[in-house]
Amino acid sequence: MATKREKTRESIIDASYTVFAQNGFNRITMKDICEATGLSRGGLYSHFDSTKAIFEALLERMNQKQQMDFFGEMEKGIPAATILENALQLMKDEMNRPEDSLSLAMYEYAGSVDGDMMDHFNQIGEKKWTALVEYGIEHGEFNQVDVKEIVNVILYVYQGVRMWSCVVKMQPETIDSITSHIRKQLIKEE
Repeated sequence: MATKREKTRESIIDASYTVFAQNGFNRITMKDICEATGLSRGGLYSHFDSTKAIFEALLERMNQKQQMDFFGEMEKGIPAATILENALQLMKDEMNRPEDSLSLAMYEYAGSVDGDMMDHFNQIGEKKWTALVEYGIEHGEFNQVDVKEIVNVILYVYQGVRMWSCVVKMQPETIDSITSHIRKQLIKEE
């Protein structure tokens, strides 16, 4: 069971997501986080010493989210096509909601604070997607594809669309065509 301190820390991370999604990384101050959480400065500083620390905790939590736990799903024997469909639906939902995207904040963070942290998360994404594609090929559900190539398409097109959707309104057909392309490249036709 989580302690009061752990619950407060989690509520800070929850509240900060919206603040960073709406404003990016560079313009956020600890005062902004205090206002979003209702905590005093002392209360906030007892959990995090900077907006950087809060953002890093947020990124770490996002990276561990259960919704794209490919390794756990593969261990359970869930079909690769099902894992892929769930992931594509999540990606589609995220691309359709740019106001909830941390893409701008991640870009600013990487450019002004720590690009190595973003490289770390990107490597984790590459490992997860590589494992899923290889799993699908091994189980005969996916086409024989160049694994590195399709993983690059998935990761970089998805992140590019998320970033671009912060600037221009993406049409639903565009997002559908991206997820459809990935699906067609991977899933074997019956």
